[in-house]
Amino acid sequence: MATTPVPTAEQPMDDDARRLAELGYKQELRRKWSGFSNFAISFSIISILAGCFTTFGQAWNNGGPVAISWGWPLISLFILIIGFCMAELVSAYPTAGGIYWWAATMGRPVHGWFTGWLNLIGLVAVTASVDYGCATFLNLTLSALFDGWAGTLRQAFVLFVIILALHGLINIFGHRIIDVLQNVSVWWHVAGAAAVVAILVLVPDNHQSFQFVFTERFNNSGFGDGNTGGLTFWFYVLPLGFLLTQYTITGFDACAHVSEETRGASQAAARGLWQSIFYSAVGGWILLLAFLFAATDVEAVNAAGGFSGAIFESALTPVFFKIVIIISTIGQFFCGMSCVTSMSRMAYAFSRDRAVPGWRLWSRVDRNGTPVNAIIGATVAGLVLTLPALYESSAGIPIAFYAVVSVAVLGLYLSFLIPIALRLRMGDRFVPGPWTLGRKYKLLGWIAVVEIVVIAVYFVLPIVPAGVPGNDGFTWSAVNYAPLAVGGVLLVVAVWWYASARKWFAGPVRTVEAPAADPTPVDGPA
Repeated sequence: MATTPVPTAEQPMDDDARRLAELGYKQELRRKWSGFSNFAISFSIISILAGCFTTFGQAWNNGGPVAISWGWPLISLFILIIGFCMAELVSAYPTAGGIYWWAATMGRPVHGWFTGWLNLIGLVAVTASVDYGCATFLNLTLSALFDGWAGTLRQAFVLFVIILALHGLINIFGHRIIDVLQNVSVWWHVAGAAAVVAILVLVPDNHQSFQFVFTERFNNSGFGDGNTGGLTFWFYVLPLGFLLTQYTITGFDACAHVSEETRGASQAAARGLWQSIFYSAVGGWILLLAFLFAATDVEAVNAAGGFSGAIFESALTPVFFKIVIIISTIGQFFCGMSCVTSMSRMAYAFSRDRAVPGWRLWSRVDRNGTPVNAIIGATVAGLVLTLPALYESSAGIPIAFYAVVSVAVLGLYLSFLIPIALRLRMGDRFVPGPWTLGRKYKLLGWIAVVEIVVIAVYFVLPIVPAGVPGNDGFTWSAVNYAPLAVGGVLLVVAVWWYASARKWFAGPVRTVEAPAADPTPVDGPA
């Protein structure tokens, strides 16, 4: 395929376009995002107004308050280390392909192939889970506002489809304001989280003790017969509760996926990536502690399967209950919008390198520099992945939702694992960008690799006893289908690779010639 020559002296290019050309691509997406907008998209996707509210029950049932008060800061630290490792990579390679591009460049095409597919399914799943969570809270909001709204499972799914479609339309037709909306989202999350904390501190008549918040343990999982002191609790049940943190603080690779649209990307995307993790970790911990201190009606929360809405309903007046869930619902809507942006850029970039069937269709951009087809295709994939949520689970908790959450965590973090491991293998051969870990990359890289391997094992395990094949009361509606979804995709991708793709997929495909070195003399010793 012929390459497009880079601009000449008569057509000067800025530093961002020059660096992108060095990496092999011409500037097709509009580069108008500021460093703050780059930070904003990952901060919005992490969204403490989404994950902290929608997956609170997973930690409550699997460990209780200690899984939240101690588990959140502990797991956040590990995630921040992963973020530092990825910040170094995005500084060196600021491309929309991001994760898979790094893997293919530092390794071989096969590394990029598997990384890309893992990252893509993870982004599809995180978008689907966020929008389904938003639909659940919107369903709750409508039930609280209108007596005639039943809030059924089918109604939640219809709302999910509508929200997913709206996010697709906003990303297609809102190209002029999408970066502004990302900025608005940041301030909504900051102000909204602060308002929720203030409400939970000031409105309830009573609060839980520090002893409850920092020492109380629950085991509502069904494993270990409710025992909170045995090995089953500490090495099986409690780690399942860490899904709250691991899922909430994810999607930060968005800083890489929009780096081709960010000014000063080599610095801005790296800073945006780790800072989005750090500020979300701090804000999320404060928010969750407010939840726990307000959770005075433990029986009501247990009866609701650990659903965070039961805390607000039992601790607040009807008016403040509605305010809290509306704040969260709007925050989740912003989060889903950002997820579609990140997901579509990854689908566009992976298609640009011909890895996705029908790549010519998905890699096409309109006259506004928007990958419209990639947006449509990726949102439809998210809808298909969430279809099992139409079926009621006999376990009393949203198994299908937690399964999609697990797919998101597995897909994304396994895709992060491959380039981090390849960076370790490269050692001093790696040429860093302006943001670098220096010699600390070895220690941090190995910590990141081990943490990802551990969570990959835990989040394919059954969430409830009814999801264990051969167990009494086994039902397919209680099965954690994350290993089936991720494993199925990996199996198809592996067969496809060995049967066909290894003969034609060569990794990133250059669309421009590399720019000539700057002829301007550099001052230095004679």
